[in-house]
Amino acid sequence: QVQLVESGGGSVQTGGSLRLSCAQSGYTYTTYSIYCMGWFRQAPGKEREGVAAIDSVGREMYADSVEGRFTISKDNAGSTLYLQMNSLTPEDTAMYYCTTRRAYCGGAWDVPSGFGPWGQGTQVTVSS
Repeated sequence: QVQLVESGGGSVQTGGSLRLSCAQSGYTYTTYSIYCMGWFRQAPGKEREGVAAIDSVGREMYADSVEGRFTISKDNAGSTLYLQMNSLTPEDTAMYYCTTRRAYCGGAWDVPSGFGPWGQGTQVTVSS
């Protein structure tokens, strides 16, 4: 059973940086595995939205709101996913979740219903 555990959230001021990590266990990808790993976030009263995704061949996708500020990466084994977040603003405040699916990311990479399982989330709070 695949399990995802996020870490690295916290409270920072505007302009600060955080690096989120997501450790995956319960499944081992091979060299030939096809998968997409993504970061989503959800602020109070808002829908969950896609932040960034990366697939097994290293293609990266970003939401317009974070392009140029956030960088997604993973280790070669696909067991750990990262999200480097720079130039944070209060609009980035949310619970951040990692998720995965056994398919390429594709054009619908930012649609939550196409992914699972999910981690428990890590809170990011940015103050002005």
